[in-house]
Amino acid sequence: MAGIRDSAKRCFPLQDIKSVVSLFRTELTETTEPSLAMLSIVAGIIENVFTSNRGGSSSSDSSEPTGRATVNSSGSPATAAVGIEPIFPVVELPNVEALYCKFEAQIKGSVDLSDYKPGYATRGLIKKVSDIIWSSLTRSYYKEKAHLQSLFSYLTGNKLDCFGVAVAVVAACQILGYEDVHLALSEDHAWVVFGEDGTDTAEVTWHGKGNEDKRGQSIKLGVAEGSWLYLNDHPVVCDRRMEVAALVSAINPSINSSLDSIELASLQQDLMWLLYDLGHLKKYPMALGNLGDLESIDPTPGRPSTIELFQEAIAVGQNEYDNHHVYPYTYLGGHLYRKYEYKRAMEQWAEAAGVISRYNYNREDEEVYKEFMEIANDLIPYILKTGSAGDSESPMKVINDPACYGYFLRFYDGICLWEEGSTTPVLHITWAKRFIASLTRFSADIRELVEVESGRSGRLSSEVEAQGENGNQEESKQVKTDDIKEEETETKEEATGKEAGDKKKEDFNQNIVSRGKRQQKAGQPSDSQGRTDTKGIDSASAAAPFVDASCSDTMLSSETDFNDFLSTRSNGSAFPGMTMESVMKAESPAEMAFSRRWKSQMSEEEEEEEEGKDVREDPDGLHSDSEDCPDLPVCRPPMAHILLYSAKMLALKEILTTSGKLNMAAIQLQLTAQSQVHVSKRPRSISEYEDYGSLRRRPRRE
Repeated sequence: MAGIRDSAKRCFPLQDIKSVVSLFRTELTETTEPSLAMLSIVAGIIENVFTSNRGGSSSSDSSEPTGRATVNSSGSPATAAVGIEPIFPVVELPNVEALYCKFEAQIKGSVDLSDYKPGYATRGLIKKVSDIIWSSLTRSYYKEKAHLQSLFSYLTGNKLDCFGVAVAVVAACQILGYEDVHLALSEDHAWVVFGEDGTDTAEVTWHGKGNEDKRGQSIKLGVAEGSWLYLNDHPVVCDRRMEVAALVSAINPSINSSLDSIELASLQQDLMWLLYDLGHLKKYPMALGNLGDLESIDPTPGRPSTIELFQEAIAVGQNEYDNHHVYPYTYLGGHLYRKYEYKRAMEQWAEAAGVISRYNYNREDEEVYKEFMEIANDLIPYILKTGSAGDSESPMKVINDPACYGYFLRFYDGICLWEEGSTTPVLHITWAKRFIASLTRFSADIRELVEVESGRSGRLSSEVEAQGENGNQEESKQVKTDDIKEEETETKEEATGKEAGDKKKEDFNQNIVSRGKRQQKAGQPSDSQGRTDTKGIDSASAAAPFVDASCSDTMLSSETDFNDFLSTRSNGSAFPGMTMESVMKAESPAEMAFSRRWKSQMSEEEEEEEEGKDVREDPDGLHSDSEDCPDLPVCRPPMAHILLYSAKMLALKEILTTSGKLNMAAIQLQLTAQSQVHVSKRPRSISEYEDYGSLRRRPRRE
């Protein structure tokens, strides 16, 4: 590559957003190999001016005065910045050329191309280039700071973050003439692919607190471990133009934790729409999510809406990457949460937990761990405390919607399954306490309206097929498969015993009349029972004509489960009639006191809601007074049907979906099983995440 092209030089000087967009358009449309180094330098200069608290660097003296003015105006309180005309830095060609030539000289002066064959890169070349970049970085620990992803940061301060090192290696290989080296991106990591068919992989950067010894190695070990960091070998493999999209998506408009640069965000938004129109985001879910976030702040007329962009990102993840990407769901869930559409938000979070359940957790997955911990410990409790299940006009609260309870269980089921087969536990005491606190928000009647089935047998077949296609026999995933085989047998054995319980749920799902319930208690069949059980009662009476009719409702009924009367259900226990389920439901005095406090609070809230209702919520007056009209059906929400996969949640299935008392201590022990010894290594409270729950998204690496 012979420096900056003439077509790009004609775009300078860059004085406004339009000229920057013109430069990127020229590189994307008029050349087959856009210059990553030059575009990264330009983006870095502009980002530094808009977000840094210092003046411009010595290499961009012409933009220094305007840079200081922009920073001062942006750094002032928002009320004072209203009405101020945006000041765009002037980026001159000589400054960009100087930095580009510095990078080119460093790379070409350190690599002897005679040692490597031309055409396609080798692992040795990739290792050499990454060593050059690595050895010139500052040794102080700075890697988690913002605005270190561009070559401008590298060439002026010798600092790069994880993503920046990977981009620098790809740009260096491009300068050396190896066009087969491309960027591969997961949702929190980056590496390179190379070779004639583009299937060879190499680590070139670190993750977390530093794994520099991995440079040059393949990522196969990380994929075999089932870590989310490597997306089970479903990363976004970029071509050159998608790498430009990655550069643009990585622009960080934040000035500090509570203030963004409006001008830089506007530039990023225009560049993202340029890439969108040219079709370079079609296989890039994270970039679509970033564009959706920008549109939620400042919508562009005539463009797809924020929700449409998030839904497109989800569709891309499903179609192109076999639904292995988590963040598209959390993007949409967070947006719906901010729009007070809490039911849909919980649905998206449940879907995100379903995706994360496909992986095994390890400590390098800290970013997605924080994401789910924020949802579980802050967002869901807030929703259950204050939120309605629909929009602002919907009177039904989340805690009164069985579907929301189903989403809640599915969310935790995905987290529990994420933990299964992992070397590091996920759930600790903080998770369990928040789960119990949220669980008690749902009344027993609502919990009973959720029908739970085991989905482990279906998951088993899908995982076996996936292993057959990939040819990978992963030990960690085999652990989950073995557990599924064992519990599949248990599920079949329990199927017969659940038939009577399923029948009861069917009767409950029908709108039972309040007076019919009283008749049922007195031994008289209600109207609904007469419709459903007439055949059974007649047959029983015919078989025993001289027996009292009340006996036919119990002993002679075909639906009576006589196991309920047998002490053999104790499984050999020294206490006849005691089952493991009844033990789990038993409450200690402390738990009973805690339960009473929750019930009193819930009753007070319900009384306040009843007093605040008006005629608009019941226009026909059908349900205003059930005592006056006992023959009318009592409207109940429809039943929700869900599938659970994790062993922990399936063990709690009967407790979570019945009207019996909740043994909170037992639930807590069940959720934290196999992770007790690791509690000290986890945060002891949610205070370490005080900034969670804010509407502002946490900045993260690409």
